[in-house]
Amino acid sequence: QVQLVESGGGLVQAGASLRLSCAASGRTSSTYAMAWFRQAPGKEREFVAAISWNDGNTYYADSVKGRFTISRDNAINTVYLQMNSLKPEDTAVYYCAATMRSIAATAYSTRTWNYWGQGTQVTVSS
Repeated sequence: QVQLVESGGGLVQAGASLRLSCAASGRTSSTYAMAWFRQAPGKEREFVAAISWNDGNTYYADSVKGRFTISRDNAINTVYLQMNSLKPEDTAVYYCAATMRSIAATAYSTRTWNYWGQGTQVTVSS
């Protein structure tokens, strides 16, 4: 079992930056791929970004490419999401996810990910 705890959310104005963190504990291993998803009120949970465990490959939703950066520090079992140039449409609860599966073709799907955190709220005002 893996436990994931997100932090770093908050209320910011459009154009600002935030960095989210996700700390993994329990049966942790640097061999887990990690990802961020988000869910806005009344909408389905959507893929934001992912990072593989072995080659450092990263994957992004088109809506965040060039603005968000996912990274990981395997030494402390933590994954980050640096969010720049935030927009009101980025407002959502952001969830961290982990899996030991290959993510090359299916990172965008919630079904790929076995473990989920409780989420952290990000609100961007206009």
